[in-house]
Amino acid sequence: MDHPDGETVKRRRTSNRASVTIRDVARHAGVSVATVSRALRGSDLVHPATRERVDAAIEALRFTPSQLGRSLAERRHAANGIVFPDLSGPFYAEVVLGYEEVAARLGRSVLILSTHNRESADEMVLDLAGRVDGLAVFGRTVHDVVVAEIVERGVPVVLMARTEVRGADSVRTENVSAAQSVVEHLVTHGHRRMAFLGDPVDSTDVAERWAGFRAAVDRAGLPAPDQPVTAGFKEDDGARAAVDLRAGGLPDVVVCANDELALGLMEALEDHGVRVPDDVAVTGWDDVMAARYAGLTTVRQPMRDMGARAARMLDARISGDSSEPRHDVLTTQLVVRRSCGLHPKEAHR
Repeated sequence: MDHPDGETVKRRRTSNRASVTIRDVARHAGVSVATVSRALRGSDLVHPATRERVDAAIEALRFTPSQLGRSLAERRHAANGIVFPDLSGPFYAEVVLGYEEVAARLGRSVLILSTHNRESADEMVLDLAGRVDGLAVFGRTVHDVVVAEIVERGVPVVLMARTEVRGADSVRTENVSAAQSVVEHLVTHGHRRMAFLGDPVDSTDVAERWAGFRAAVDRAGLPAPDQPVTAGFKEDDGARAAVDLRAGGLPDVVVCANDELALGLMEALEDHGVRVPDDVAVTGWDDVMAARYAGLTTVRQPMRDMGARAARMLDARISGDSSEPRHDVLTTQLVVRRSCGLHPKEAHR
């Protein structure tokens, strides 16, 4: 009898492996398809003894995992959706990088949606929710009722930099006490007249920073502004705010809601002969790379970690975690650089 050559044997083995599905592995191991999928991803939700049974079944059946096959077997998309109000600027880029790094390790693709003040944002997000296994939503991109509807559909949701919505996980950074730390530090430099630049209406984070700023100014017994100097989030917004601040009489210091605002403000002030920090001090928030080169005093928040944390939380929900929603708050850190300077009166003491 003729014996098959080596190439024929190799083709047969490859064919056998290709015919084995994730359902076959689940049946052989006596577990569900979802459990096999979790074991393949290394999820902590799988008991060690169960993982051993799955590994033994994979070895016995010579199974080669297929991402597409795993998705179809579980009737899943193998994709996450992530929604941002905008994608321009270094802050969002850092959050996305952190998210995608973790998602890639978990074998998930990422669909990114930027609502960018579109009137149809709610409909766009609802449509995306129907095409992914889970959704991460940043800031006030859509109304709470939209988030609640997605949760009600059974789609896992993680909120980033946003107030909590029932049924959804969330991850955000600490804002109130950090803003108070900024003011307390500025007071030690002799600064007394302070302004806040940003729009609390458009951002939960900015609202909390404004609240922390006001509380610390009041506690220090200093004159507190009734309203912030309203501005968007971009460098151009900071540059435009410089005109209003100069027209109304410059304060000792301007506490900006983010670094982009602060950098735009600093450049515009210096273009008009206003020296930072000699004439007016400026602080920011985020600690983007440009802030380090500009010598900007700011609050460092873990942007990449926020994205990474959201991706891990969402993966846990997709993998079957049914525990109570988590609400993680990440710590921030005041970073002092030259832009807060010494108050001119202090410099002469």
